[in-house]
Amino acid sequence: MDEFNQGPREEEKPILEERKEEPYRHAPKPAKRRGGFFPALLGAIVGGFLVWLLVYITTDKQDQTTLVKQDETGQNNLQSERVSVDINTDITEIVDDVADAVVGITNLQTVRDFWSASETTRETGTGSGVIYKKEGDKAYIVTNHHVVADSQGLEITFDDGTKVDGKLIGSDVWTDLAVVEIDAKHVESVIEFGDSDALKRGETVMAIGNPLGLGFAGSVTVGVVSGKDRSIPIDLDENGTIDWQADVLQTDAAINPGNSGGALINLAGQLVGINSMKITQETVEGIGLAIPINVAVPIIENLETTGTVNRPTMGVSLLNLRDIPSQQQKEVLRIPADVTDGVVVTEVFRNTPAQAAGVQKYDVIVEMDGKKIEDMVGLRKHLYNEKQVGDAMQMKVYRNGKLVEIEMELRDGNTF
Repeated sequence: MDEFNQGPREEEKPILEERKEEPYRHAPKPAKRRGGFFPALLGAIVGGFLVWLLVYITTDKQDQTTLVKQDETGQNNLQSERVSVDINTDITEIVDDVADAVVGITNLQTVRDFWSASETTRETGTGSGVIYKKEGDKAYIVTNHHVVADSQGLEITFDDGTKVDGKLIGSDVWTDLAVVEIDAKHVESVIEFGDSDALKRGETVMAIGNPLGLGFAGSVTVGVVSGKDRSIPIDLDENGTIDWQADVLQTDAAINPGNSGGALINLAGQLVGINSMKITQETVEGIGLAIPINVAVPIIENLETTGTVNRPTMGVSLLNLRDIPSQQQKEVLRIPADVTDGVVVTEVFRNTPAQAAGVQKYDVIVEMDGKKIEDMVGLRKHLYNEKQVGDAMQMKVYRNGKLVEIEMELRDGNTF
């Protein structure tokens, strides 16, 4: 603190002394100017005018630019118009090619009035069908059995709205297939059969039909093949007992009531399946089912020529080996550990080819005529597609752990 109270240090004294010696001088007074007010005022006025003029010109240009842009925008809006663009894809072209071959089928039944005892013909249901053949003055439609069941008449509706009468040639409750005959006068195209065995999971397919009736006629939905060789248990008489295992394709293409009997088409425009049903449980979404065309063709041919299906039958009930628990496979079936595929005989019926050939309960079928049998779908394909009534068939089965060969003469199931 003493340092701040001391006077100027020695080195600073000369400077201070010099400042003391220099006398204080007043600033010089400015010289008086004459006539300066009016020129300054004139300059300010001219400068302000120039600034205003510059701002005006710039703003005017901006306004004009804005107006031009608005005019251009308005002109464009006035000139905009609806342009029709013809967009073609593989799907649209296929639909154009096959749409005429897909028809609506109305099931007509005679209804009697309780009070007057008079009879009237009424529509009791609608479905779909596919024209697959035109021969002479007749054409033939494949559809589902349940579409035409109990009908007293059938009305066929073409894609353009034309209606004709249809005649039921025959139907098969087991495969849910039926064939209808119509006059070929209005038939312009028929569909080509494809190869359902060649389908791949994930392959694009289209379902064409009449969901919910003719009000949605010709509806097209697109999806993929979700699965092949599905076996779906069917209770035909709705008594709570499974009567049949339907062989179907699975697709996520939307299939709804009314689509039954319609076409499942591949990207070559070929018929690969007959839409048949969908799983309608509340927790299930996107599972539609179709009868593979390779399964359907032999049935269609039989129905067209004879009106019935003369189906070769063994006379047994079956179960896939994969559905049997491994413990039961070891203890009851006694099959070798390396045998994982096959079909188990769960019952042999009396007076049937199987009983005559010596087939026994719990035999595991692994081969037919030299072809490996993995499941019931493969067994029925071989039995129905490769064999005829009266043919002999060679089988190999595992019985109590040993491989046994069996020869069987097939007969029509209606003769049992």
